[in-house]
Amino acid sequence: MSSSEQEMRSGVQLVSALLLLLSLSGCSSMDVLVPSYINALNGTTVTIPCTFTSCYKIDRTKFAMNWTYQETLNSTEEKFMTYDKNKGMLPVPLNRFGERVVFSGNLEKNDLSITLQDVQLEDEGVYNCDVRNPPDRIQGHGVINFKVVTELPPPRDSTIAVAIGASVGGALALLILSMVVVKCLRRHRKQELISEEKMEEEGKLEPEAVAEEGTKAVRHLLQKL
Repeated sequence: MSSSEQEMRSGVQLVSALLLLLSLSGCSSMDVLVPSYINALNGTTVTIPCTFTSCYKIDRTKFAMNWTYQETLNSTEEKFMTYDKNKGMLPVPLNRFGERVVFSGNLEKNDLSITLQDVQLEDEGVYNCDVRNPPDRIQGHGVINFKVVTELPPPRDSTIAVAIGASVGGALALLILSMVVVKCLRRHRKQELISEEKMEEEGKLEPEAVAEEGTKAVRHLLQKL
């Protein structure tokens, strides 16, 4: 099983779990949940997911659903899989996919997903998932645009991305550290200049104070004479 298919199945399982929680907490109407677009590699096996929420549990005697295919949105729908109350989900005889399409969902979990094997270029088109679950009055409808490609785009090299991110982060850290060091040095130099100015001022004041004291002493002696 390819990694893309594993991711798709994990997504379907997550949606199924969310649907179960919704059914326990109550709901207001039917909703069909499908991906809007799927890119499939030619020759591979792909799961096409479809799940739904409903206010009511499935009554197998009344439940109905169909998978249909269209070449384009304006083309006639071709039914290729349907629900039978006695046999469950079944491919329609002589459908365009033959035995390549199988049901891979789980009705108990409101999962109506299908799997398409050996995907061909002519499988590209629009896939519709239609659901009716009486007594719910709303009919659910999901539309999937299915594209077949001959090669997948190369995966992104996360190692390079991490290395680039680390380099940029390291450069920024060094720049910030340099700015902090320069700022500290400037502040320290400023403090030294202030201290030197104070010392110079104190040095100038001391001789003046001594001279003034000497003048006072001389005046005092002259007064005594």
